[in-house]
Amino acid sequence: MQPIGLTFKQEGNDKYDKLKQGELMIIHKCVACEKISINRIASDDDTDTILKIFAESKKLSPIKRKQLQEKGVQLLTNQDKEKILIQLFGLPTT
Repeated sequence: MQPIGLTFKQEGNDKYDKLKQGELMIIHKCVACEKISINRIASDDDTDTILKIFAESKKLSPIKRKQLQEKGVQLLTNQDKEKILIQLFGLPTT
C-alpha cells in the first residue's frame, strides 16, 4: 500500500446540519490493483512523514483526484492545512 494523501473521517452532520470534521486519515492505494483504502493515523506515526504525504498529494493527477472524489473520498487541500496541524499538534497556528 502506498500513501497518496490525507482526508478526514466523515462524522455526519451536527444539529445545524453542518458537516462535522472527524479524525485525520491516510489515503492508501494498492500498488498491485490500485484499490483505495483509508486508514487511521496511529499515535506513533511520524508527523513529518504525514506532512510529507500531504505535500506529495498536491502532485496527484486530475484523473486520480476525480477517481477519489467519485468514491466519496475528499482529498485534503491547502485550505485544510491548519486543521491538519491542529489535529497533529493540538494547537492552532498563528
